[in-house]
Amino acid sequence: MHLVVLAIVVVLILIGPSIWVKSVLQKYSSPADRYQGTGGELARHLLDRLGLDHIGVETTEVGDHYDPVAGIVRLTEDKFSGRSLTAITVAAHEVGHAMQDRDAFAPLRWRTRLIAAAATGEKVGAGLLVVAPVAGLLTRAPVTALIFAAGGLLSLVSVALVHLVTLPTEFDASFTRALPILEGGNILLPGDEPHARRLLTAAALTYVSVALMSLLNVGRWLAILRR
Repeated sequence: MHLVVLAIVVVLILIGPSIWVKSVLQKYSSPADRYQGTGGELARHLLDRLGLDHIGVETTEVGDHYDPVAGIVRLTEDKFSGRSLTAITVAAHEVGHAMQDRDAFAPLRWRTRLIAAAATGEKVGAGLLVVAPVAGLLTRAPVTALIFAAGGLLSLVSVALVHLVTLPTEFDASFTRALPILEGGNILLPGDEPHARRLLTAAALTYVSVALMSLLNVGRWLAILRR
């Protein structure tokens, strides 16, 4: 019974941040027409005002982000075309990353490299875990399967750690870059500042929620391997 309760608590800890982030983003997505301009228009306006007219703005289906390699701010359709507080704030957050790139902000460069490595590591880890039982059967040596499984689990854990170490970069984009622009540029409507702060926190914690969900994925694989 104690193990069941502990397992439930662990799962809640791992999925809690993700639920909170999604709920905050969803809460301030309405009213959908709160602002006159869209998130995409604000991103374009801010980039031009900051002398970053060479940075593009486009829609994406894989989550809001700034691509420092291509030099593009990418927003999901609801943020790009939306006029909600969420759309405006998330757009400003991603422009914050473009500002980091302009300033040669070292943590952003490290994050770019680490996330690229993490994407590869996640694929390798999953592949090793899938191959582990087969390797054990072919070699008739249980230790071979254990080595493959251990390598796979370590790869997945490293993915979670990579996402966690990006947190300072995210908070810098939110509160050192985006918030002063939103406050000083008379962009936010009266009374929206505290809500924008919550949204900027949620935007910064997005990668943390991804990291924790990655750990949950590790737990799922462990449960499979024990069977």
